[in-house]
Amino acid sequence: MATDPTEWDYAPAPESEAIGRVKERYLPFIDGKFVEGSGDDLVSVNPGRDEPLSTVSTVSEADLDTAVHAARQAYEGPWSRLSGAERGKYLFRIARGIAERSRELAVLEALDNGKPIKETRDFDVPTAAQHFFYHAGWADKLQHLGHGPDPKPLGVAGQVVPWNFPLLMAAWKIAPALAAGNTVVIKPAETTPLSALVLAEIIADADLPPGVVNIVPGAGDVGAALVRHPGLDKVAFTGSTTVGKQIQQTLAGTGRKLTLELGGKGATIVFSDAAIDQAVEGIVNAIFFNAGQVCCAGSRLLVQESIAEELLTRLRERVDTLRVGDPLDKNTDVGAINSRSQWDKITELTRAGVDEGAELWQSSCPLPDKGFFVAPTIFTDATQTMRIAREEIFGPVLSVITFRTPDEALAKANNSPYGLSAGVWTEKGSRAMAMAARLRAGVIWDNTWNRFDPAAPFGGYQESGFGREGGPSGLAAYLDTDDEALIG
Repeated sequence: MATDPTEWDYAPAPESEAIGRVKERYLPFIDGKFVEGSGDDLVSVNPGRDEPLSTVSTVSEADLDTAVHAARQAYEGPWSRLSGAERGKYLFRIARGIAERSRELAVLEALDNGKPIKETRDFDVPTAAQHFFYHAGWADKLQHLGHGPDPKPLGVAGQVVPWNFPLLMAAWKIAPALAAGNTVVIKPAETTPLSALVLAEIIADADLPPGVVNIVPGAGDVGAALVRHPGLDKVAFTGSTTVGKQIQQTLAGTGRKLTLELGGKGATIVFSDAAIDQAVEGIVNAIFFNAGQVCCAGSRLLVQESIAEELLTRLRERVDTLRVGDPLDKNTDVGAINSRSQWDKITELTRAGVDEGAELWQSSCPLPDKGFFVAPTIFTDATQTMRIAREEIFGPVLSVITFRTPDEALAKANNSPYGLSAGVWTEKGSRAMAMAARLRAGVIWDNTWNRFDPAAPFGGYQESGFGREGGPSGLAAYLDTDDEALIG
């Protein structure tokens, strides 16, 4: 009997787990050495399988004191005596080290975080290297930033990064701090510390002077202790709005500089004249990239009423083609949720959407039997008052709201306590610019989404935080300037 040529079976294309070279145990990196921490060990879990991946030694407050002291000694010693050109050489070495170990880092990040290998391979790792390359070029040009002929560093920077982009967020914060002449104590997220500790190996291989970068793994209590440490001159935090508010209260009146990049509830606005197929691809990228675990995800879709039915039909058809599954499979589009607690939160908010009367649609793609997976989800008939339209879900869940006029779209887009990202889909440049001028968001995309560049500033307003990271503005956050917007 002849086989139907239109029927075919999916053939997995897994990357080798061995390439990640996962160790049984990882150690903190303090004063240029890997040392046993005196905190409790934590187990890093592979979210794609819900299985232990590795053990990590964590730090205590005494270890933090050692790390901050080492950073201060390095700042006042060899690092402050180096020229910008010399600092830039170290940054270039780190960038090259990331590039040379890119395949290993991509596999490790997929295993530890749960995101698809094609995202870690094509976005996370190369963009991390780009940040070091970009800031290496600035290290001897700080006098051209517009903050005087000889801008000075702040000193010791304490940095806390989230679990959704572990390596990239570490690069995002370390690179500008070093380029500006500071030293660093950075805490990776509790659930995803491994790539930051491999970055420590790359930093050690670059012969960076001891104490310039210290990496201190631990849970939330370690991050809190680092933030309130009196030996810091600057704090940079990326994470939840709730924790960001606590940090702001802790640092109020201390005079230390603070940048906060917090939550978001980005609005994707699609007008009737938009190229619908292009808009559909943009919507998919906006909400299902990294399984929606992105602070600037386009989790609210505002679509003009006259095209809503057509666009939603095409959107469902496109989303139904997304493959959810093994993060190491090169054909996977949507990987795992990072942890059971985050899976629980997404599940709870999804139930709330149903209970509040929104219409639920989910992709028919089968989910793996093991691991933390959520099917791509679209809610229609959502209203502004529903939790799914107001709270940051941080998962592959899209809420759809219609509008008739540009003013109505603006009112609905701005009706949010957040203000991190937005996007406008229209063929009229004048309309896009007019909308951008009135949208209360730090990053606004025109007929695209998730376009990032180390030269472009990134940050938000309202409960999405303050200060900017990336570009000249991000460098200024690590210099002694009079910019009050960056002072906590």
